[in-house]
Amino acid sequence: MDTDVIILGGGLVGATLAVALDVHGISTIVIDPADPAVTLAPGFDGRASAVASASHRMLDAIGIGATLAGQGCAIRQIRVSDGLEPGALDFVPAADDGALGTMYENKLLRRALFDAATVAPHVDLRMKTRATSVDRAESGVTATLDSGAVIRAPLLIAAEGRNSPTREAAGITIARWSYEHTAIIAAFHHERSHEDVAYEIFYASGPFALLPLPDDADGHRSAIVWTVDAKNAPGMLKLGDRAFLAEAEKSMGGFLGALSMATPRSSYPLGFHHAARITDQRLALVGDAGHGIHPIAGQGLNLGFRDVATLAEVLVEGKRLGLDLGDAALLARYQRWRGLDTFMTAAATDTLTRLFGLPGKTASAVRRFGISAVNAIPPLKDSFMAEARGESGDLPKLLQGLKI
Repeated sequence: MDTDVIILGGGLVGATLAVALDVHGISTIVIDPADPAVTLAPGFDGRASAVASASHRMLDAIGIGATLAGQGCAIRQIRVSDGLEPGALDFVPAADDGALGTMYENKLLRRALFDAATVAPHVDLRMKTRATSVDRAESGVTATLDSGAVIRAPLLIAAEGRNSPTREAAGITIARWSYEHTAIIAAFHHERSHEDVAYEIFYASGPFALLPLPDDADGHRSAIVWTVDAKNAPGMLKLGDRAFLAEAEKSMGGFLGALSMATPRSSYPLGFHHAARITDQRLALVGDAGHGIHPIAGQGLNLGFRDVATLAEVLVEGKRLGLDLGDAALLARYQRWRGLDTFMTAAATDTLTRLFGLPGKTASAVRRFGISAVNAIPPLKDSFMAEARGESGDLPKLLQGLKI
């Protein structure tokens, strides 16, 4: 065999898995068609991600956290409200519990992971490359690349995103539906400090998420994920910056003061998908290849990081026992460990999306009652905070900040 594992997809999840395996002596060949000159180009494109505290412990454990130090913004409080009505739900951890998570620009994450993978002794990173054919046989995996190279490994990992061709080729059934909404992604500066608070403001048309970013030379800034009806998205993208910022300020109620310096906007359609299984013969799915959820709770990337931590532990322990890394028993362990957690998170997120999307005063009153109830029941509130941190369930060692 040429390597221990072939990973198709070198995005945030695929690259993290490659680095995590490298730290534990497992070799990978990572295949990705993207051009680093484009994906790592200087400048902020408005895209940012919340890395939950458990996920960050994994990044620290595999050496990525040190590279990111000082470049993110800690999320020290999350405020949830139904529109701008009174009765917000505030998630504030105890002083000695640390932040709920950290916001990073996606380009910073991509750069840190790309640089780490490039110098990792057990990672062979092949960008601007595609697999033209893949054969998964009982004896191993053989992939032919568009460069003409042929590579072999005991295991194939698909980290290609929600439209994974490898998942489709494996015939894995997937539940999928659209919410008929679009997420508008952008960032801007604002007059007042966000004080490290993330806001989730629910409207009938969808949530308006305001996510804190570190200050820069021009002042205070935040990223937004603004859910709008799909039919209204083209108009929102066409608005001039002044009009767009005026609409955003209206949705925020002006609590951060005047807005300015909007980044370029991007968008993506919102939907749900969940694979019936995340393994097949000598194949494992990670990240969006196996599941995709609404960004309502900011857990999409963190679900992928949980896949990484779990699969890395399964493979590292399997190799120590001398097992074939594509062994069905190892893959069954990964399926059992991740299958229920991803399904429960996806189901809960879908329920929240539908509940908070109901129009009318009665539905709004019910939501406000629910928010007040959670606020008044400390154990329930603590369980929500544990979910936000990514600390619920049977945690793999990496999510505890431990080497495997």
